[in-house]
Amino acid sequence: MLALALALAVTCAAGAYLATSRDVLRAVIGLSLLGSAVNLVLLAAGRLGPSAPPILEEGRSAFGAVANPLPQALVLTAIVIGFALTCFALVLVLRLMQAARVDDTAQLRFAEPPAVDTVKPPEESDELAERTDGAAALRRRDEPC
Repeated sequence: MLALALALAVTCAAGAYLATSRDVLRAVIGLSLLGSAVNLVLLAAGRLGPSAPPILEEGRSAFGAVANPLPQALVLTAIVIGFALTCFALVLVLRLMQAARVDDTAQLRFAEPPAVDTVKPPEESDELAERTDGAAALRRRDEPC
């Protein structure tokens, strides 16, 4: 049990260290390690050690040392989802590194769209907004009904 707790601590620490890295690829690997640590927790929530399989013969009760299949099914599902998420994130990161030619998160801020983006208009100052509102009110008043 001590070995499992130590493995959990090391996996969580390594995952957190890598996830907070400025290198984008290391951050993806760190998130994958954190997912593995959660899988270990779920697996430890089931019964550790030797136990009978959860398949019972007819007329037999399950009050003995029987393995709990629910944590095993949850971990198996989490492994598949985590693998798919890691693959998708790696493809996105590699494409980002190709386009931006950099893998440092601080330098990736330059890849963001400029402030004069046509999709999102720039924020107006209060004085400009007052002049615009006043002009719009004058135009509405001059329009025929």
